[in-house]
Amino acid sequence: MQQLGPGIVITGCGSATPTQVMTNQDLTHLVDTSDEWIRTRTGMEKRHLATADTSLSHLSAQAAAAAITKAGLTPTDIDLIILATSTPDDLFGSAAEVQHLLGASKAVAFDLTAACSGFIFALVTATQFIRTGVYQNVVVIGADILSRWVDWSDRNTCVLFGDGAGAVVCQATSDEDCFLSFEMYTDGQQHECLNLAYQGVAKPLTDDIIISQGTYQPITMNGREVYRFAVAKVPEVIKKALFKANLSTDAIDWLILHQANQRIMDAVAQRLNIPSQKVIANLQEYGNTSAASIPLALDEAVRSGKIKPGDVIASSGFGAGLTWGAAIFRWGINN
Repeated sequence: MQQLGPGIVITGCGSATPTQVMTNQDLTHLVDTSDEWIRTRTGMEKRHLATADTSLSHLSAQAAAAAITKAGLTPTDIDLIILATSTPDDLFGSAAEVQHLLGASKAVAFDLTAACSGFIFALVTATQFIRTGVYQNVVVIGADILSRWVDWSDRNTCVLFGDGAGAVVCQATSDEDCFLSFEMYTDGQQHECLNLAYQGVAKPLTDDIIISQGTYQPITMNGREVYRFAVAKVPEVIKKALFKANLSTDAIDWLILHQANQRIMDAVAQRLNIPSQKVIANLQEYGNTSAASIPLALDEAVRSGKIKPGDVIASSGFGAGLTWGAAIFRWGINN
């Protein structure tokens, strides 16, 4: 992909998850399920759940602070904060609160909502601000507390979701450009496959004026359709991004997908002919953390020494909307 402005390098990562853990066995006390049923259909064994006094803003700030430190920066070096979330503490947005908690007083901050594609969409958005020369140091956060919006009596959805936050720092560079390409898509025709929908009731204000007031309802999902969508569209979008980067699948060192379901991840890797040892997976510990899943998996793999500077990473997010996207990048500064 032709470079039109400053180069971009991702220099820091961080993550934060609640300490409270729900196992598959715990779920058997809530719904008619079993550890074997959940593991064989999803690959999940545990999920970390936020306590009643845990805020999305605090989880996000913890992940961002770790990423900023790893990048060798301070909060006042940050120009822009993008928080990808579908579960803010405040419908007006939580990014400003994150900015305050970090002490990133010079940063512009805003929320971006694209469900489980949110981190990829936010990462691409951040890179465009850097490409234009407007900002140099950008924090991208993916964070969700979906436990707030799960129907804990629905065994098809309650076994899937966990809470967490992950973050990266993107910086402008005059050296090698490490953000190699991206692709993003939306298909609103399939909107009803995955929803966290508002439901209101009529409330008359006067004889002639009636409004709607209500709240959001628990997550609903057509799992079969989402699976079909993911295994068809994700390999395709990664191939398109690789083509833009003038790379083949052989050039990929690591594949980091949205951690939705192990079956989806296995099917995507198989269609791309990527061996399983190159696929980063941690959903057995955290479940599906929505926008947090990719940066959370990235951070763990970097800090464990699995991912090293210069490694080529292909990443893809997909989910409600329906939305999907991919980004190809080299990790860190290759000295």
